[in-house]
Amino acid sequence: MHLLAHGLTRAAGQECDPLPVVRLFTPDAHATWLLAALDPTDGDTAYGLIDLGIGMPALATVKLSDLASIVGPLKQPVIRDRYFQPTRPAVGIRSTGTRPLSEYVRLAQENGSITD
Repeated sequence: MHLLAHGLTRAAGQECDPLPVVRLFTPDAHATWLLAALDPTDGDTAYGLIDLGIGMPALATVKLSDLASIVGPLKQPVIRDRYFQPTRPAVGIRSTGTRPLSEYVRLAQENGSITD
């Protein structure tokens, strides 16, 4: 539900810094997707922070149907982290109690990977 709501906000051209809603990853390939929005026009294009495990995390879109076909070297598929919740920021970062997507981007670019 939140993915679509954030997607509607983006489609309307409104500024937003959403919380990531879902974390997907490959257990055997070090790739991670923190998704924050879903395109309401096709229901297949998600937007978020993408880390393919090559040291260059970036904001981008990805097709959910493409993710469904990815498997790692040990043939393990992309899976959802059922326990993912946006983390609390360091003291003085933001007072909302959770970390928005922009903060994940900043930290991932500093570290070369998504650290959560």
